[in-house]
Amino acid sequence: MTQRVLFVCDPLSGFATYKDTTFAMMRECQRRGIETHTAELHGLRARASGSGAALEIFAHQVRIDNPQASIWWIEDSASWRDASEFDLILMRKDPPFDASYLVATQLLEIAERQGIRVLNSPQALRNHGEKMAALEFPEFTPQSLVSSDLRALKEFAVHHGKIVVKPLDAMGGIGVFVLEAKDPNLPSAIELLTDHGRRHIVIQRYLPKITEGDKRIIVINGTPIDMALARIPPEGQSRGNLAAGGKGVAIPLSPRDREIAAAVGARLAPRGLALMGLDVIGDHLTEINVTSPTGFQEITAQSGIDVAQRFIDAVLPS
Repeated sequence: MTQRVLFVCDPLSGFATYKDTTFAMMRECQRRGIETHTAELHGLRARASGSGAALEIFAHQVRIDNPQASIWWIEDSASWRDASEFDLILMRKDPPFDASYLVATQLLEIAERQGIRVLNSPQALRNHGEKMAALEFPEFTPQSLVSSDLRALKEFAVHHGKIVVKPLDAMGGIGVFVLEAKDPNLPSAIELLTDHGRRHIVIQRYLPKITEGDKRIIVINGTPIDMALARIPPEGQSRGNLAAGGKGVAIPLSPRDREIAAAVGARLAPRGLALMGLDVIGDHLTEINVTSPTGFQEITAQSGIDVAQRFIDAVLPS
């Protein structure tokens, strides 16, 4: 019987197929003869009756046609389907983790109650904010503060001299500032990011080893891929995110990388986080990405390790 996988994701028209991790997963599914479907958040709905609740999905059955074309897929059908028709649902919607994303996790939890495997687990997605989750591992993280208190944030900056400030709900380096305590823009940046003290942000001690790259370590079912993707900032900049112009270089994991990955994987994978992207600068864990971790294609192209194949092997064995 043909297996069916549903990807809950952003519009396919926005995929950069040469680097997109969700595309790599879809391509691997197609290679295996797995029927591939996609849906956007607005294509999820729940229906309740006396016999219980069920998730219904407006699913597009698609096939990869020409990855180099702007319209790289062929749609074979589009219709409402019951979640029970799928063997696996992969939640691959990019942040922000806003109200729509929150509702989507609640709807996908209905599918879990129907007996459908959803990855990453909707409850785990809600419980592990990507900037917050690293705080569970203080032995690995740089000194950090999550707060909306303007005075406390400024005092942290003064104490550490040079800091990084980040919003809690963005991705790709959006809204990230590297500032020194004496920088006249520091108060304005903190006021802007916190909406004048109404929104929490994270502030961390600056790690000079960012110049060597912000390493992305892929962890699948608690086990790391042997190569990390070091995202090296452009000359004169401090963000290594590929979306912000960083250069990705595949490098072997260091002993410290393996120590971090082993600890995080052992604790978080059992909670339903089958796929994580750990961000490590030098010897420090800075983020745990769980919504839609990326880096598969870059690591595969440079190392020969087929990360998408290993992922599908792990979550949907034949």
